[in-house]
Amino acid sequence: MSSWTNAASAAGTWCLGDRVVNRLGFGAMRLTGTAPFHGGVPRDRDRSIGVLRRAVELGVNHVDTAAFYFSATRAANELINRALAPYPDELVISTKVGPGRDPSGAWWWATPEQLRGQVEENLRQLGRDHLDVVNLRVPPSNRTGSIGEHFAALADLRAAGLVRHLGVSHVTAEQLAEARTVAPVVCVQNPFGVGAPDEDRALLRRCGELGVAFVPFFAIAGARHDSARGADEHEAVRAVARAHGASVAQVRLAWTLQQGPQVLAIPGTGDPEHLAENVAAGALRLSAGELARLDAIRPVSADGPASN
Repeated sequence: MSSWTNAASAAGTWCLGDRVVNRLGFGAMRLTGTAPFHGGVPRDRDRSIGVLRRAVELGVNHVDTAAFYFSATRAANELINRALAPYPDELVISTKVGPGRDPSGAWWWATPEQLRGQVEENLRQLGRDHLDVVNLRVPPSNRTGSIGEHFAALADLRAAGLVRHLGVSHVTAEQLAEARTVAPVVCVQNPFGVGAPDEDRALLRRCGELGVAFVPFFAIAGARHDSARGADEHEAVRAVARAHGASVAQVRLAWTLQQGPQVLAIPGTGDPEHLAENVAAGALRLSAGELARLDAIRPVSADGPASN
């Protein structure tokens, strides 16, 4: 571990449209609480602000957020504004629209006509006159349907100068292809990590062929969307971690980043120590044999693992 650097630039860079970002970024969801979507306990405000500032000090210049990342007393966008404004020129802030939450926390999904209001809400909260990247988050109920009307509404906001670049989130390959007929797509933000199913791996490769960034969330948590540090962690991940003197979270991040130069990781945390650990993972290089061993892991079904 002593040979590792703590700079986010160690993993290399990629372009989101005309913006160059380090491939190791930061996700802001956990700043609002341990489980903001389920009424989690709010994190200490000053600590969260300190984590954001430390992330930038470590070279993070790509921060992922959303107006719907809030708990009872914390909002990710407000914390970002307080911690980082006036924003460094090199900082790229990506956000998502589509889902919304009312003050009680109840969820709703925007119509195409409502997307402008969501974009403007992000602008107000972040204190900006434009958004660097806006991702259209597709609801689970529309995993096979058209997204063209919603994406066209965002393309209009891009033409109006409120948004610089567009992406899509939680989409299929077919939906990505549809979006690209409407407007340029700079990134796909989907769940992905060790154990990802074959269709997700195929979409990652397709993004590489298109020159589109693939931005996985749940790269550490995996398909279960919970902590990768639990007792049921896959033994292959543990073995690789032991070989490098690293944590399983670092191995999962390193494996994800080594899936292709177009992959941008956005691990999130409200803990300064975990932040340093996550950023350090950008310098961890796994061997071909280790990559192959982790590549062989497949999703765990209700009946047990599909493959080891």
